[in-house]
Amino acid sequence: MKSRILSILILGLIFSISGFAQSQDKIPEVEALLEKMTLEEKIGQLNLLTPGGGVATGAVVSKNVEDKIKAGKVGGLFGVSGPEKIRIAQEYAVNDTRLGIPLLIGSDVIHGYRTTFPIPLGLSSSWDMDLIQKTASIAAKEATADGINWNFSPMVDIARDPRWGRIAEGAGEDPFLGSAVARAMVKGYQGEDLTNPATMIATVKHFALYGAAEAGRDYNTVDMSRVKMFNEYLPPYKAAIDAGAGSVMSSFNDINGIPATGNKWLLTDLLRDRWGFEGFVVSDYTSLNEMIAHGMGDLQAVSALALNAGLDMDMVGEGFLSTLKKSVEEGKVSEEDITVAARRVLEAKYKLGLFEDPYLYLDENRPESDILTEAHREVARKAAARSFVLLKKEGSILPLKKNAKIGLIGPLANNKNNMLGTWAPTGDPQLSVPILQGLKNVAPNAEITYAKGANITDDAELAEKINVFGPRAEIDKKSPEVLLKEALQTANNAEIIVAVVGEATEMSGEAASRTDITIPESQKKLIRELLKTGKPVVLVLMSGRPLVISEEMEMPLSILQVWHPGVEAGNAVADVLFGDYNPSGKLTATWPRSVGQIPIYYAEKNTGRPEPASGEFEKFKSNYLDSPNSPLLPFGYGLSYTEFEYSDAKASSNTLNENGEITISATVTNTGEFDGEEVVQLYLHDKVRSITPPVKELKGFKKILLKKGESKTVDFKISVEDLKFYNANLEYVFEPGEFEFFIAGSSVHPFTGTFTVEE
Repeated sequence: MKSRILSILILGLIFSISGFAQSQDKIPEVEALLEKMTLEEKIGQLNLLTPGGGVATGAVVSKNVEDKIKAGKVGGLFGVSGPEKIRIAQEYAVNDTRLGIPLLIGSDVIHGYRTTFPIPLGLSSSWDMDLIQKTASIAAKEATADGINWNFSPMVDIARDPRWGRIAEGAGEDPFLGSAVARAMVKGYQGEDLTNPATMIATVKHFALYGAAEAGRDYNTVDMSRVKMFNEYLPPYKAAIDAGAGSVMSSFNDINGIPATGNKWLLTDLLRDRWGFEGFVVSDYTSLNEMIAHGMGDLQAVSALALNAGLDMDMVGEGFLSTLKKSVEEGKVSEEDITVAARRVLEAKYKLGLFEDPYLYLDENRPESDILTEAHREVARKAAARSFVLLKKEGSILPLKKNAKIGLIGPLANNKNNMLGTWAPTGDPQLSVPILQGLKNVAPNAEITYAKGANITDDAELAEKINVFGPRAEIDKKSPEVLLKEALQTANNAEIIVAVVGEATEMSGEAASRTDITIPESQKKLIRELLKTGKPVVLVLMSGRPLVISEEMEMPLSILQVWHPGVEAGNAVADVLFGDYNPSGKLTATWPRSVGQIPIYYAEKNTGRPEPASGEFEKFKSNYLDSPNSPLLPFGYGLSYTEFEYSDAKASSNTLNENGEITISATVTNTGEFDGEEVVQLYLHDKVRSITPPVKELKGFKKILLKKGESKTVDFKISVEDLKFYNANLEYVFEPGEFEFFIAGSSVHPFTGTFTVEE
C-alpha cells in the first residue's frame, strides 16, 4: 500500500512538471475509478464513435459499435439522438462493462437543435450578445431533451476569406466581436451548472486558425506569424476557454508545419500551460488518421504523436484504440499520459452528473415539452429578423405596405429546403416557414403572386455537388426560358417585385469553398430582366457568406441580406419587409468588390506606401490598377429604415494612466421617420507602437433603441487593459502613446478625437 501511495505521489509530480496536471483539485471519485482501470479500459475512454444511421457529419461510420461499448472500448458516441436510443447504448456501457462507466453523447448543434436559428454568421450580425446567448441556451435545452450532453460548438474561427465555406459557421473577421460571441455561446450552452440536465458541455472549435486556410479552400494549410495568431486569430478561442468551455476540438489544418491534432505547442504549451485549460481535447472527424496524408507517419506514429501532444479523445478514427497499447509496450507513449487523458474524459462525465445518474439526460417526457415549442420558434423569429442587414435602399419602397400587390419571384421564394442553412443536421427543413407563407401570414390583405423565375443554378454538375444532403438546388423540368417568362408575367401584374435569390444552403459550409462568390448567373439574368419591367424591386438575398454583388449594388433596387434565416425564415423576412421590425443588423465580415481583393478585412496594417487619401490611383502606392482598395461593403455596415446622426464624440480626459480609465462618448440621434435600433461602434488606432498597428480596431459596441427624434449619449469605458496587445516577444502589454478614436455606425469614418496613454 505504501508503495502504491508513493507511486501516486510521484505520478502527480510528473504530471505537474510535464504540464499535464490541472490546477483544479483532482476528483476523488475519478481517481478511485482510475485506480481500478486497466490500460485497455483507459484507452477505451479515449475512443469516440458514431454508429451511423443518424446525422451525417463525416464520410466514415464506425463498425461494431455495440460490441465495442460492451467491451469497454468506447468513451462516447455522437450521431445518435432520442432518449430511447441513447438509453440502450448507455445501458450497454453501465450494465455490460466491468466498471459501468457511462458514455458521453455528442452532437453538432451549431445554430439550434430542432428549433433552427440563423446561421452563426447571421446571428453575429445582430450584435446582440444577450440574444445569441439565449439561442444557445434554447439549443442546449432542446438537445439535452433528446439525450445529448456534449455539443461540438461554438465555432469561433476568425475568417477573412469568404471563399471559405465555413465562414458561415462563425462570427466573421474581428477578434473583439468574435470573443464576445464566443463567451455568449459558451454561457448559453453550459449555463451555471453542468449537472442541470438542460445544459451541455461546449466544445470550442476548431483549434486553431482553421479560418485562415490558404486560398479559402477547406482543410488547407495555414501559415502565419505568432504575432498575427495571438493578436488577430487566437482571442476568441481564449475568450471561450476563459468563459469555462469544457472541451476543445482540434482543427484539420497544420500550424508551423505540424497538424493541429498532433501539435504539442498548440495543445499543451499554449492551451494548457499558458492558458490554463482544464477540460479535454477531442480531434475533429478522423483528423488523427488524416495526419498520415499530411506526411506525419503511419497510424501508430500519428496516434502516438497526437497523445503526446495533448489530444485526449480520438473522433471515429480509432487510432488510439488500435495502436496505443502497442505504443506503450514499445515505449513510444507512457501509460501515465494515457491515464491523464482518461482522467480528463472521466472528469467531464463527472461534471455532467453522469456518475451519479447515467440516465440524467434521458427523460422521455422532455422531447415533447422542450423541443420546437412555440416560445422557441418565437425566439428564432426574433433572432432572424435581428440578423438581417439592409445593404441598399432605393427610394421609399421599404417598408412595404401590407395591402400591396406583390410579385414574389425567385428560386428561394417558396423553398423550404434552403431556409435552415448549412450545418443544421438536427433540424427539419420541412418544418420551416418559406418566404411565400411568411408574407401571407404577416400581410393577409396583400395580393401576392408567386413564380420561381429561375433555377438556383443551371449547372447540373454544380447542382449535383450542392445536393449531397438532399434537394437544395433542383433544376426544374421547365426550361430556363419558360421559368423566366412566368416570372415576367407575374412581375407585370404586380406593383412591387420581391425577388428572393442567392445561395442554396450547401453552397456554403464544410467542403463548400467557392472561387466565384457572385450570385449564380441563372439568377443574375432573372434580376436584370425584372428590372426591365420598370417596377420597384426589392432583392431578398440569401447566402452563407459575403458575396460579390458589385453589379447588383449599382442597380436601382433595394437589397436585404437575410443569410439563411432558420426555421422561422418566412415570418422573419415578412416582419422586416412590412416594417413590423426595422432592420438593425450590421455586417461582421467585409464584402469585397471582387475575389481579387481577398483576403479583405477592415483592421488591415498600413504600408510604407499607403493608398492615397483621395482614393485615386498613384504609381508606386499600394493600390490596384483595376479597382479601388476599398471594399464594396465594410465591416460594421448596415442601413435602417430610419437615419441616425452621430455628434459630440469626445473623451472624458485627454490622458489615461495605467490604473485609471476614461470614458469615450457620443450622442446618437434618430433623425428619420421610424423607431429603430442602431449598433454604436467604437474604434481606436494606436498611432505608434513597437509592432505595426492596424489602421483601426473595434474596441466597443452597444446596440440601442431610439424612438423617432430621440437622442441618447452612448458611453464606452476604456482602460489600459483594452489597449493591450502581444508584442514581438508575445508578451501581453500596453505601451504609452497617442490613440485616435471615432464612434460611428460602421468601420468607415474619420477619426474625431485623441487621448494619450501615460507611463
